[in-house]
Amino acid sequence: MIPFEYHRATSVGDAVATLARRPGAMFLAGGTNLVDHLKLGLVAPTLLVDVGHLPLTDVDELPDGTLRIGAEVRNSDLAAHPVVRTRYPVLSRALLSAASGQLRNVATTAGNLLQRTRCAYFQDLTTPCNKRAPGTGCSAIGGYTRYHAILGASEHCAAVHPSDMAVALTALDAQVVFSSLAGEDRLPLSEFYRLPGDRPDLDTTLPPGALITAVDVPPPPQGARSTYRKVRDRASYAFALTSVAAELVVDDGVVHGARIALGGVAHRPWRATRAERALLGAPATEDSFWAAATVELDAASPLAGNEFKVELTRRAIVSTLSDLSEGRRP
Repeated sequence: MIPFEYHRATSVGDAVATLARRPGAMFLAGGTNLVDHLKLGLVAPTLLVDVGHLPLTDVDELPDGTLRIGAEVRNSDLAAHPVVRTRYPVLSRALLSAASGQLRNVATTAGNLLQRTRCAYFQDLTTPCNKRAPGTGCSAIGGYTRYHAILGASEHCAAVHPSDMAVALTALDAQVVFSSLAGEDRLPLSEFYRLPGDRPDLDTTLPPGALITAVDVPPPPQGARSTYRKVRDRASYAFALTSVAAELVVDDGVVHGARIALGGVAHRPWRATRAERALLGAPATEDSFWAAATVELDAASPLAGNEFKVELTRRAIVSTLSDLSEGRRP
């Protein structure tokens, strides 16, 4: 048993100030990721600051049409929200493809975004891992790589980000709103996550001690269709081998807008900007989708043992875009 202190925050300001005063303190909300890490011995906080009861549980439409999602909104509630289901089906489907119903009832918006990799080596204290202990090495490189990165990896880390929701929000150009001792600020989700580089222990660009308070999702373009496709080893409670969050605007057979993000292939949700650029103005045909997917995956550098993910991801992109262009629900 590793002892720690507990503080139930009374406000956002109290939570941020308490964490700042105590080195080794951590925020606690739903706990679906943190409790696992406590049990495994991956973390040993001196103090847990409970933010799970703060008034951050609303989903509101702002005057400009932006949807503001409170940091403590439960994943199951967000997936079932009528505005999310009708306006952002990609987000609802991503949430429903994650974990189990029981976990979705507890997991929060901010906690989902901040969950750490499920790399087996990261969770195994007997193996070297640069993400867990910088400078010790990466056991995945030369090891078991089925679930590891094919894009954006470095010699220091090949782990992938596990969140489905983060992939959908990346495709939707969402922004993370947070509070720190310096006040309130925001980050586009496309800038929120880091590639591993030589510091794979750092997952995000969030300032130390900052608390996520909301996620803002802009209104979709007129005529947009969106969806989420997840390819995994079993039908439930499995992380993505690859996934595709896509939003497509097609008019008169021509692509007028495309936003695509990939999951299960990189240290962060991978925004497929090369594919998006290739699609603009192109005919909404399978040939165009193949060409765009190929352009995006030209940058792939698979490891020995996960080469199959390149073709799997290409096919997932094409099938997802084809379904959207024809108005089919995947």
